[in-house]
Amino acid sequence: MSTFSAKPTDIKHDWYVVDAEDLVLGRLASQVAQILRGKHKPIYTPHMDTGDFVVIINAEKVRLTGNKAESKSYFRHTGFPGGTRTTSYKQMMDKYPERIIQKAVKGMVPHNRLGRQIMKKLKVYAGPNHEHEAQQPKPLIIK
Repeated sequence: MSTFSAKPTDIKHDWYVVDAEDLVLGRLASQVAQILRGKHKPIYTPHMDTGDFVVIINAEKVRLTGNKAESKSYFRHTGFPGGTRTTSYKQMMDKYPERIIQKAVKGMVPHNRLGRQIMKKLKVYAGPNHEHEAQQPKPLIIK
């Protein structure tokens, strides 16, 4: 018995579209991260990018549970001393609703070169329209 390791010729990337309307952010992000990583496929190999492309639409309609809409904040650093900047969830939702989902998914993929390669397969749009109709994405139901 030998361990299977996927080769680049074995990997086929599919396209999925997810409607984020009325979905909980964390549950959406964790399931999308698994699809991007390829853990739903029998040929999953930890060191290879075996995952699929995911297009998320209606990002501005995602929801949070409990008290998080008022208390959640996003941190970044400018690189200068004392350069910590915080943005509240409401400000981020008003200005960049796509980044909320991108940041949630990014925290659930590996933090290395493979994770950066995986994140390039995530496409997030605030409205109901996207520009990937030519790839014929299949609908993905998130529970």
